[in-house]
This record gives sequence, structure tokens and C-alpha cells, in this order.
Amino acid sequence: MSGVSLAPTCELAQQIEKVMRALGDYLGVKVHVCVDGTSVCEDQRILSAGVHVVVGTPGRVFDMLWRRSLRSDYIKMFVLDEADKMLSRVFKDQLYDIFQLLPPKVQVGVFSATMPPEALEITRKFMNKPVRILVKRDELTLERIKQFYVNVEKEEWKLETLCELYETLAITQSVIFVNTRQKVDWLADKMRSRDHTVSATHGDMDQNTRDIIMRKFLSGSSRVLITTDPLARGIDVQQMSLVINYDLPTQPETYLHSIGRNGQFGRNGAAINFVTLDDERMLGDIQKFYKVVVEELPSNIADLM
Repeated sequence: MSGVSLAPTCELAQQIEKVMRALGDYLGVKVHVCVDGTSVCEDQRILSAGVHVVVGTPGRVFDMLWRRSLRSDYIKMFVLDEADKMLSRVFKDQLYDIFQLLPPKVQVGVFSATMPPEALEITRKFMNKPVRILVKRDELTLERIKQFYVNVEKEEWKLETLCELYETLAITQSVIFVNTRQKVDWLADKMRSRDHTVSATHGDMDQNTRDIIMRKFLSGSSRVLITTDPLARGIDVQQMSLVINYDLPTQPETYLHSIGRNGQFGRNGAAINFVTLDDERMLGDIQKFYKVVVEELPSNIADLM
């Protein structure tokens, strides 16, 4: 064992493991993913046989450390991916428990596209004289993504606007982000009742169900995915052409994580933000934060996609 990498969602952990496994094929590196909702006994069996790298979510990795199935004295490097989320209140206590079990001289790496000051402050508690490599905010590029907003004015007008969009545009695959798990289910039901084929996933679903839904979407058999922000991290679909923020994110930092999914690896994409009167201030904050101009959706949007 040489390294452990933590991610905030099972989907992202599985994506990291897939990349590591592809690279490891040429180096003889054995990689295993430890995430909630899978067999504890199977994890224990694989770890006891020996692996070089473990990728996982905090709950399952802590469980394996506590059971000593994952031997902490062999861990040389500990990596936090999407550190802004990992260092938030949701995971902070779990991370503290994990660090209590790690060797004192473990090398720690912290990575994130965005790093709020409060997250940087927390790193001082477990990092010893770290080297900081900070990308300037104006270098966080969204240039490959066409960004628009629709002034829907009222929350209750969003659904009609969304359905009109899907009737107008020829969309390969798209992700619709909302801010609550309840709204995921509500919106999926509403769209299905209007004969739209959609998939929906959120954190209240068991991991097996989420895996099946994500496989359908990643394979292209489902073209629309409705989800919540925490699951934005880890979605990477080659044919995804559109992200719709049905709800604007509650923090400007989250905007990059959601719409950036369809502008990776040289691909072009588009993002459409639904803006009520209450959202106008947040849209302004997002534009200032990233130094971008989000234009109003033009009437000839079908020609631009």
C-alpha cells in the first residue's frame, strides 16, 4: 500500500479509480475503490490480498482503517480530491477521525478547482509547511462553454420554460441541476408526465440504484439526468452538450463544478441558467467571481447549439 485518495461522492471515486486503473495497467499498479453501499467483506478480501492505491469515500475508508483491513502504517500518501467539498461541514468530522488513524509523517495532497479561504484555513491543522499552488481566479477558464440565462421571473414558470427548451433544441445529452433532493424527484415526475424520458439521481438513493442510473446515462441510453449539486463532481460524459441550472447554485464556487462538466478535455458546451427575480443577485455574484458575462438566451438558440 502506498496511497489513499478520498473523494466526496461514490461516482467521483469510481471515476478516479477508472483513470488510475488505466494508468496502472502499464505500471503493474493495483487499484481498489472503497465506497459506501458495496460489500464490506469484498473490500476486506481485496485489501488483504494487497493493493497499491485505494480510492474511496470517507465513510468506507474510515471503516476499513478502523477494522485494520486498511493498514495505516503502510500509507505514504493521502490525497483529498475536490477538497472544498471534503473540508466542508459535511465531511469535516469524518476527516478528523481518519487523520487520527494515519501515520504522522504521511504526505498529504489537497486538490480542488476552487478553494474558499475557510477550507484553506482548515488545511493548516493537518498539513506541515505545505507548498501552495494557487491558480488565479481569472485563469479558471469557462471559455469553451457558452453561458446564457433565462429570466423566468417566478419559480412556478421554470417547468414550462424547461419543456419548451427541450422541444426547441436538438440535445445529445444534458444534465439538469436542482438544489434539493425532493425537487429531483418532483421534476423527474413532472417531465415524465409530459412524455420526456429522464433519469434522476440523488444522495437518498441506495448506491446500487445510483450506479444503475449513472451507467444508463453514461452509456447514452438515457439522455437527460436530473441531479443535485453534490453529484455534479464525477460526471463526465463525452457527448454531453448542455447543462441546465434549473436552480442557480447557492455559492458562486459551485457554478464551475456544475457547468464545467461539459467543457472538459477541449470539448465545447453550453450552460443555461434559470433566473428568478430572487436569483438576480446571485447571477451577478457569479459573473463577478469568474469575470464573465452571462448573456440572455437569444431567440435563435437552436442555431447556436
